[in-house]
Amino acid sequence: MKRTIIIVDGMGGGIGVQLIVKIRELVEREWPGKWDIIALGTNSTATERMVKAGAHRGATGENAVKVSVGLGDFILGPIGIVLANSLMGEINASMAEAVLSARGDRILIPIQQDHFTLSGLETLPLGKMVDRAVEILKERMINVSGAK
Repeated sequence: MKRTIIIVDGMGGGIGVQLIVKIRELVEREWPGKWDIIALGTNSTATERMVKAGAHRGATGENAVKVSVGLGDFILGPIGIVLANSLMGEINASMAEAVLSARGDRILIPIQQDHFTLSGLETLPLGKMVDRAVEILKERMINVSGAK
């Protein structure tokens, strides 16, 4: 049985694209054929870019996020996917709640946004935060029964 990794992103999908490229490389190298990567975009541009980056499939919009986020064993994206009105308003309260209440293990990238500040975190370039998120994902995938 295949397991599922969900990537949620909005705006231009740039963080999701970076995650998908690295995660696709990881699963093809370590667990070929055992993981699906699903891109959930808050808009069609984000979804299209993430699918082109290597997601196995994708869906767009509020209902797609609310329904499909529950399919994931792991859910990755910027921290804004769990905060209402984040990503310049693309994440509404019901979408944030769906991500927070989904069964999957969430790995969030702590991207600062205008309407909140994260204190106590080391400031890292985005590429390093994405690399760290993928490292955490790999560690947790190893611990999932049947992953390796």
